[in-house]
Amino acid sequence: MSMSERKTIDLEQGWDFMQKGITKLKNILEGLPEPQFSSEDYMMLYTTIYNMCTQKPPHDYSQQLYDKYRESFEEYIISTVLPSLREKHDEFMLRELVKRWANHKIMVRWLSRFFHYLDRYFIARRSLPPLNEVGLTCFRDLVYKELNGKVRDAVISLIDQEREGEQIDRALLKNVLDIFVEIGMGQMDHYENDFEAAMLKDTSAYYSRKASNWILEDSCPDYMLKAEECLKREKDRVAHYLHSSSEPKLLEKVQHELLSVYANQLLEKEHSGCHALLRDDKVEDLARMFRLFSKIPRGLDPVSDGFSPSTTQHVTDEGTALVKLAEDAASNKKAEKKDVVGLQEQVFVRKVIELHDKYLAYVNDCFQNHTLFHKALKEAFEIFCNKGVAGSSSAELLATFCDNILKKGGSEKLSDEAIEETLEKVVKLLAYISDKDLFAEFYRKKLARRLLFDKSANDDHERSILTKLKQQCGGQFTSKMEGMVTDLTLAKENQTSFEEYLSNNPNADPGIDLTVTVLTTGFWPSYKSFDLNLPAEMASALLLFNSSDRLSYSEIMTQLNLSDDDVIRLLHSLSCAKYKILNKEPNTKTISSTDYFEFNSKFTDKMRRIKIPLPPVDEKKKVIEDVDKDRRYAIDASIVRIMKSRKVLNYQQLVMECVEQLGRMFKPDVKAIKKRIEDLISRDYLERDKDNANLFRYLA
Repeated sequence: MSMSERKTIDLEQGWDFMQKGITKLKNILEGLPEPQFSSEDYMMLYTTIYNMCTQKPPHDYSQQLYDKYRESFEEYIISTVLPSLREKHDEFMLRELVKRWANHKIMVRWLSRFFHYLDRYFIARRSLPPLNEVGLTCFRDLVYKELNGKVRDAVISLIDQEREGEQIDRALLKNVLDIFVEIGMGQMDHYENDFEAAMLKDTSAYYSRKASNWILEDSCPDYMLKAEECLKREKDRVAHYLHSSSEPKLLEKVQHELLSVYANQLLEKEHSGCHALLRDDKVEDLARMFRLFSKIPRGLDPVSDGFSPSTTQHVTDEGTALVKLAEDAASNKKAEKKDVVGLQEQVFVRKVIELHDKYLAYVNDCFQNHTLFHKALKEAFEIFCNKGVAGSSSAELLATFCDNILKKGGSEKLSDEAIEETLEKVVKLLAYISDKDLFAEFYRKKLARRLLFDKSANDDHERSILTKLKQQCGGQFTSKMEGMVTDLTLAKENQTSFEEYLSNNPNADPGIDLTVTVLTTGFWPSYKSFDLNLPAEMASALLLFNSSDRLSYSEIMTQLNLSDDDVIRLLHSLSCAKYKILNKEPNTKTISSTDYFEFNSKFTDKMRRIKIPLPPVDEKKKVIEDVDKDRRYAIDASIVRIMKSRKVLNYQQLVMECVEQLGRMFKPDVKAIKKRIEDLISRDYLERDKDNANLFRYLA
């Protein structure tokens, strides 16, 4: 039948037929006894709409049907849906809402099929909202807008019940919250504004109440356990019924209330805070602390701030006890005092290494190698490692400790692996010491003794620590020491070649054991040279009495051409010690410039060979003097380098750049820099500006 022959359907007649189909659908949704739609039913309803929309004007009822489509939903919602929801409350209302929303979506799906022809042509041409959107909008405007406040409060109440340990229907909450998402039709505005904002506010209030009680009742570890468990449960809630976009916002609220607000109070708890956890080696609790506070903005700052003073305090507490032992030993008047002091100093360094190992393990294991904690560790150890111990600097103690490990017969009996590990740790400690040049000088003196007197236990260890020092402090730091080791290696090779030569040429044998060690002057520590014709100053002093029976102190000093300190040492050994080779007037235990000396012709001893030791030189004083001299040269070189590149510079900038350049080796004193500037001005390297006394110019 063609369109012209088809019978015209008027609006009232056609809508009566459609109304029957819609009523049947409503009955099915309400659970009333009603047979399901057959394919013939569906086709008849679809065809009726098609015919009513394709009739010639004025019988094209597309607009009227579009309006009646919307009215069908409105009538059903007002007459049936809203009354059923209004009579229920709390969880029962939520269940009814979920059911009504599910039914509404079914109704939208079926009616959209019946009215599908409208969607394809009429709606497309007029740019009207599609049928599916019209159906959902009806529910939003009539049901959602009236009830979303009650629904939100009911959901939040259930969430709080679950937080208190009660069992709730999570599937129900999931379905309810899906309505907030779906009602936005692709947008999250309704979920975020109508539910999430209030839920987050309630979360803050809930955990604020909890935290205010826990912080008073619980220890730091217990509090952190609860906080970690709360965060875990909130993540679990997101996984089960909240929208995934809520997770970062929700966790941020919980972290703020439980951690940020009480960070300082929590970490400073007297018997269980950061200091106590470090003191009692609570590794798991420290790791938990890092995990929790690393998740909040700048959350690690108070943890590292607590870590640093706690570390410093703990290092200082243990170190002070060790220092006291060393100082008590130093004040002991017994004959073995020197050994005791040395032992205490060795123990002291070993304890500092153990302490560093402990805190480094915290940084690596508990705090996941975070730079903030490496910085805190560095600052803490720098404070302690730059303090003197029993009159000795940390630089000297470290050098002595290394010497004891590396020399033959040292008190530290360790395996090769343990020695390597210990040397590695000593070099790490050296990073905290500001006077690295002082360590270098002490170490070089002791290295010279080990090498020259064949006291070094293992050449590989000697080279190994030099490699470690080179990596830590740079090539310039170890260049002289490496040269010393190379000198000895070459000397051994030359000696071997010489002995092979002698064995092959018996006629060239000198008749004595001859060992020659050639040293490079610039590498080795400098020793005073004396203007003497004899190889030993003691022999020279005794030879003076071949021509004179009695000599004054000043005469001896003039003839020997030695310094005052050296003459006192020499004469004290010959006249005040066990073997009195010289008689002294007056007969006292000290040497003064007014004393007179005579050769003791009555001296005898039953031993064929006697040893008259010289009092030891104050090597520490000499090392410090040598280092001070080297520092003057280093400051001069730094100032000249800076001025050569900058040409003109004011005093403050020059001092700052100089301190920065030299900071890797030592911390130069500002007064020393000022003194060196004045010296360089007097030597015409620099000049002061005539108008501004604080401005300097470089003189090429």
